[in-house]
Amino acid sequence: MALQGGGVFNYHHIPSVTRAYTTACLITTAAVQMELISPFQIYFNPDLIFKRLQIWRLVTNFLYFGQLGFGFLYNMIFTYRYCRMLEETSFRGRTADFVFMFLFGGLVITVSFYSNYIELWILGRQFLLNLWKLKNDSTLCLD
Repeated sequence: MALQGGGVFNYHHIPSVTRAYTTACLITTAAVQMELISPFQIYFNPDLIFKRLQIWRLVTNFLYFGQLGFGFLYNMIFTYRYCRMLEETSFRGRTADFVFMFLFGGLVITVSFYSNYIELWILGRQFLLNLWKLKNDSTLCLD
């Protein structure tokens, strides 16, 4: 796959957190698409998390982007682009800070969803874009 400037796409040149997160999203969505797992095994359900200790649901609900199609492709490109931009600019050389930001953002989104504070949950859906826009205020955003 050729890129602008005549370069060739190299998977290992993607920043580590972006590479790990987008790969996990692709694998999770592909596993659901191939019916290796069910979406009902990975969705966020507080009762199953706390009563049956299915703690993987705290992570897997952030990895599934829905059925393969245009919406999935759009979400993956969006996630890859803004995650990479944040990791290469605002968090350059600070991988642990970027991971902590991901974990903190996920915690805020999870708590807001669990507490049914819908306004914060809706903002959480565009967490990466909001953070990137704060760091790059003068850049035009096309979302």
